[in-house]
Amino acid sequence: DSTDHVFMFNVTPCGIINESVWKASLTWIPRNDITFLKVVFNVWYDGVKALHWKDVLCCGADDEYSICGALKGETVATSFDIKGARTKFPKGNYTIILQGFSDDSDNNMVICLNFTMIVKQDTF
Repeated sequence: DSTDHVFMFNVTPCGIINESVWKASLTWIPRNDITFLKVVFNVWYDGVKALHWKDVLCCGADDEYSICGALKGETVATSFDIKGARTKFPKGNYTIILQGFSDDSDNNMVICLNFTMIVKQDTF
């Protein structure tokens, strides 16, 4: 719908790409119960898809993320670490589209974010 969503995502350290662990925080008020949640993450650079990642975060059983099981209208506020290898992005502007679906068929979208990431210097 056209009503603004309450959503905040923050990553620290923002400017230090080579850190081995990033701290992330998320605040969101979902408009649906979160029993099942699949996320699709696409990054575009100069009209070309630079990264595509998708994963099921919540499936209703033994879920490891605190967002799983959240109820419609309930404020989700959580922090977590992002670890592992990093994709090295050259200097430039990137369009990022993050979609969340409440089923595995990609028919029932619960959130869609479109934002710009600006890389100010090459990491090479």
